[in-house]
Amino acid sequence: MINANFLDFLGQFYFNLKDNFKKIYQNSNFYENKISKTFDTNFQYKPSPHLLSSIIKYQNKKYRIEDFTVESIWQSKMSKKDFEKLNNFFWFFSLDLKSSKKTTQLVIKNWVKDNGKYNIDSWEFDLTSKRIIAWLSNHRLTYEDSDNEYRLMFDHMIQKQTNHLLNEIKSSNELENKLIGCSAIILTGLAYKNEKNYLENGLNILKNIIKSSIDNQGFTKSRSIKQLVFYLKYFIIIREWFKESQNAIPEYIDETIFYLGSSYAFIWKNVNTDIFFNGNFNSTNTEFDQYLKRFSYAFRNDTNELGGYAILRNKKVVLAMDVGSSPSKNFSLDYQYGALSFEIFSNQRKLITNAGYFPNKNNQLNKLSKSTALHSTLVIEDFSSCSSKKSKNNILVEKGLKVSKKNIVYEKNYWKISATHDGYLQKFGTIHEREIEFYPEQNKFVGYDKLLRKNSSKEIKFDIRFHLDPNSKVMKTQDNKSILIELEDEGWRFNCDKLDINIDNSLYFGDKNSYKDNQNIFISGMNLGNEQIIKWEIIKLQ
Repeated sequence: MINANFLDFLGQFYFNLKDNFKKIYQNSNFYENKISKTFDTNFQYKPSPHLLSSIIKYQNKKYRIEDFTVESIWQSKMSKKDFEKLNNFFWFFSLDLKSSKKTTQLVIKNWVKDNGKYNIDSWEFDLTSKRIIAWLSNHRLTYEDSDNEYRLMFDHMIQKQTNHLLNEIKSSNELENKLIGCSAIILTGLAYKNEKNYLENGLNILKNIIKSSIDNQGFTKSRSIKQLVFYLKYFIIIREWFKESQNAIPEYIDETIFYLGSSYAFIWKNVNTDIFFNGNFNSTNTEFDQYLKRFSYAFRNDTNELGGYAILRNKKVVLAMDVGSSPSKNFSLDYQYGALSFEIFSNQRKLITNAGYFPNKNNQLNKLSKSTALHSTLVIEDFSSCSSKKSKNNILVEKGLKVSKKNIVYEKNYWKISATHDGYLQKFGTIHEREIEFYPEQNKFVGYDKLLRKNSSKEIKFDIRFHLDPNSKVMKTQDNKSILIELEDEGWRFNCDKLDINIDNSLYFGDKNSYKDNQNIFISGMNLGNEQIIKWEIIKLQ
């Protein structure tokens, strides 16, 4: 029998060899000649920069273009983050339009002088995509009133970089980067109307992105809320480019925006705050809402379940629960192992929350924030419900889980969400079933967590955690049977009669790439039966 580690070694060896050959090829004259085949066409459609205001973070402090005219700046050593910011040219959007056009164009000429030939750093896929969009969208500074020699250079470099994107886009692994690259290719095709090849190729790639990464309900297959919003932003930008350039908008773009928008309404507009499932944390979606209103986009969705999420709500209370199976490995980059986790909102404040997400893949907190223990759900023997595997710098799902037996009831005086998952079946022979009921007239939540086992010969330890907002205050009652939760001007009581309940410290990742201390309530116990039901209650104090 061949050792699995040996197979992994062979696979890694193959990919390393392939990468080395690719690097040699891309640094060769053959590749240089290939991407340098451009066409003598004019820059015709000039996109308005304000169409990108949904993705651009405008700086209050305006850049001085004079600081970037020095040729040596493109050769200076700097941090990776600063290098990326400099070379993607999105800082052009923060330039004052009164800036000198000649000076701005000199900056581009200096960049071309040092980076006109492909190199692996400044021509990285994401940087190249954004640079094309930035150069074309800031045409008032980058192109207007330039001489013929400069324009020929500019047009050639836009097309050359687009040729590179076309060559690389199939091998791009990150879906967001692929969509940005596709957008840049489409924009080049619209801007240089005589060169139809770019537009046709870009639209074919866009169709493949839709087919491969969006499900038939209009939700991203990754189940990532952040990615859903990202997709919606870029599809709207592409549509606005078509509209402004007076080109017919492909019907499938309108259809995709309709379904993505419907999903956005379900996951954000209906709740009007962020739910922390699968890569999500506090967002700036309120700014995006203003963008949508400005461009006359209005989305609605009145369903109770979509994309593997169930959301029930009235004017004061929201109950949201993850009732979806884990995505496949290729779509699991930002997936968090929180099957059947839930969140409760009371008057726009989180009573029960998940811990949020730490997106920086280079930080160990990224892996920690994926853990089942950082969600308001059940954990067995301190193991997460999915197993993961590191691929390059990314943590992906290796062994996923399936959610089944979903049941959602939504009536005026009674709500219920229930489902089961098999994430602990293989390792512990255990199915987790969760049912949460809400009685609106009593402001009372009742939960049942069931452990279902065919073979109960071995005792297992379980914990059920209920994470709290950092601003919440908690106190255990003297009889040790209840925990009081103070949420600003509201008081709630948590009960679980038959098992130990305690308060523990944990981390909260609600804000991007940062963390705070918070607390969680947890129920602990041992299981040695074929079926065990753990009942708990959360009741509002009058």
